[in-house]
Amino acid sequence: MERVSTPSLTTSLPVPAHAARLREALLAAAFTADGLLDLLGAPAYAALARSETVPALRATRGDSPLETLVRLFLLQEAVASDRAAAALPLDEALADGWVVREDGAVRATVDVRPYGGPDGEDWFIVSDLGCAVGGAGGIGKKEEGVVLGVGGASTTLAGITVRTSVAAALDLGTGSGIQALHAARHATRVTATDLNPRALDFTRLTLALSGAREAALLAGSLYEPVDGDTYDLVVSNPPFVISPGSGLTYRDGGMSGDDLCRTLVQQAGERLNDGGYAQFLANWQHVEGEEWQDRLRSWVPRGCDAWIVQREVQDVTQYTELWLRDAGDHRGDPEAYRAAYGRWLDAFEETGTRAIGFGWITLRRDPAVAAGKAEPSIVIEEWPHPVEQPLGPHVRAHFERQEYLRDHDDAALLEDRFTLAPEVVQEQVGLPGAEDPEHVVLRQNRGMRRATRVDHVGAGFAGVCDGTLSAGRILDAIAQLMGEDPVLLRDRTPQAIRLLVEEGFITPESLLPEGAAGE
Repeated sequence: MERVSTPSLTTSLPVPAHAARLREALLAAAFTADGLLDLLGAPAYAALARSETVPALRATRGDSPLETLVRLFLLQEAVASDRAAAALPLDEALADGWVVREDGAVRATVDVRPYGGPDGEDWFIVSDLGCAVGGAGGIGKKEEGVVLGVGGASTTLAGITVRTSVAAALDLGTGSGIQALHAARHATRVTATDLNPRALDFTRLTLALSGAREAALLAGSLYEPVDGDTYDLVVSNPPFVISPGSGLTYRDGGMSGDDLCRTLVQQAGERLNDGGYAQFLANWQHVEGEEWQDRLRSWVPRGCDAWIVQREVQDVTQYTELWLRDAGDHRGDPEAYRAAYGRWLDAFEETGTRAIGFGWITLRRDPAVAAGKAEPSIVIEEWPHPVEQPLGPHVRAHFERQEYLRDHDDAALLEDRFTLAPEVVQEQVGLPGAEDPEHVVLRQNRGMRRATRVDHVGAGFAGVCDGTLSAGRILDAIAQLMGEDPVLLRDRTPQAIRLLVEEGFITPESLLPEGAAGE
């Protein structure tokens, strides 16, 4: 189970001795996410996020400090020493190793990328040169110890993470430190681990340059560095790629199939305090003769509720091509590429794997479930549709609703009061000119952006939910209007109410923010 790595990159990394001085200079020059957008314009800014540098080069032909910093740290261009000295504390930057002299000019040793925090913080993510994100052709790096910067997976995990004040948070497989940086905002103590010691150095640089608190940095595989410790939050964007052993630590699990992701999830339960969350990105195999939902259900540890969302599925050929391109194999010898492609397909064939799923896994340790006093809530669904980030508040609300539904039988449900979520709209579907719609759809325009079809009773019920009347009294009123037996209506409606609660269309009074009930 242990993964062993000896990083091949041996270049020395900067030290954070004068990080505060460098940060002041970067901010003074407006070397921030907003500053870059203003300087480059939206098209060049978006191209830079795809690792396409030509538009940014064209937009930074002047000699302002901001243009100098963009060319130095983002475009990896050498700049004249006098220009560098006008943009940053050059002596300190040279002494700490952020830049080096080269042929009379100055060149950066690392990629420093501005990153906007959720509350407008000006942060900086430090990574290996050319590894801030993957471009159209992928990272194209073969070095064993390479450390990547911010990519789509990183920001996805940051967006879905539950952000509540906690005592202890663990960022497992920290990389360049973006998850640890987010956690430092709301966790008293942050621990970051990585198999690659260079990644811990980069995390230290990211935290220091962003003005964040230091984290405890521990080297090791999986949960080994924190054996025996427990946390209120565990997050991980692990090396989840399922490969036949290409040896790239930053992306490949190094175990058979999806065993690394399975191990992370199965062992998370014993690392969580009561009420704590563990949130992961993961890949999983779709194997012949097995439902993928059953595979993932077997991963959920005892004592935990779970919400697992499959966002994408690729067949084994698509998956192979994606990650061979990520490593740059498609640009090498054609015979070697074909041989590598064949090895991947052979490995999938041996395990009966027909496709690979990608998605989010969230666990919540529930004391009642852990004590055997309640059945766990395990929701596994496929949701390839657009969502609105950040989803962290919606993830937390999902588990609160599941606990509510578990604790309330139908009679208690009818006695409670509910409020329609503010982002819900109603759509009526039918032929133009028809007197009545064929059906009614309730749709969320935020969060998961779900839609659900309801009958006239469901639509009428949801529309009246303002926290004033109990569900039972609303149904009695609907029965009177429709000429139905109120007892029969009460008997057949609770299941529909449960669905509206589970999917977040209506919220029980007890789960509303303080002061919002009955408004």
